[in-house]
Amino acid sequence: MKRYVALGSSMAAGPGIPPRAPGSPRAAMRSARNYPHLLAEDLGLDLVDVTYSGATTAHVLTDRQNGTAPQVTALDGTENLVTITIGGNDIAYVPGMYVATLPGALRLLPVVGGRLRGVLDPAERELSLDQVAGSLVAVAERVRELAPDARVLFVEYLTLLPPSGEKAPPLKREHADLSRHLADRLVELTAKAAAATGSEVVRVAEASRDHHAWSDDPWTVGATLPLPGRPLAYHPNAAGMRAVADLISEHLGWPPSEP
Repeated sequence: MKRYVALGSSMAAGPGIPPRAPGSPRAAMRSARNYPHLLAEDLGLDLVDVTYSGATTAHVLTDRQNGTAPQVTALDGTENLVTITIGGNDIAYVPGMYVATLPGALRLLPVVGGRLRGVLDPAERELSLDQVAGSLVAVAERVRELAPDARVLFVEYLTLLPPSGEKAPPLKREHADLSRHLADRLVELTAKAAAATGSEVVRVAEASRDHHAWSDDPWTVGATLPLPGRPLAYHPNAAGMRAVADLISEHLGWPPSEP
């Protein structure tokens, strides 16, 4: 059986999609119906899922997250497949949408207000993009070092927002435009990191353009209350996870019967 290790943030973990993956840390908000689990079921893979909500590239490479070891420690060199969905938290992509949804008065508070304003500051976001470019390369290089025989796939984020010019309430236009810019640049930087490291990219962003959170057939959710059994705001829903698993399977071209 092929060994498959899934690395990444909440866009891979599937927070709020029931049920929780057995034995996973509660803080990881890792679903048993996220795309790694669905893909493993479809293709008969031996899955090690260490995706963790809130993870950054540092949590993949070097930093512990709520006491959990860096994600690359799950690699032992026997992997046939590694998927990576990461980078959004480094640039405050989804966190920025959360902040933009909060009452604006919070940005005037001492200390915390400055941090909130920074998340929505285009200049600060450009600096974070510059930093994550190298971090994505470092992630892929380390994965390829630890899992030399594996196919390494960067799996893009699902498209969250409608096209430019369309409304995405409750987000104001300026905040939606900033989020679109961050999403587009993350796609570009992910592709460059893959090309630089001999990795592959599963083109999820383009495939989901017509399935944004405000569409008639959404693969993600927009602003919503964090209720039990409901995906978190600005994250994939069950249909989105199913779609991503199918896109990866198609990209791999591995029939379920292959040993």
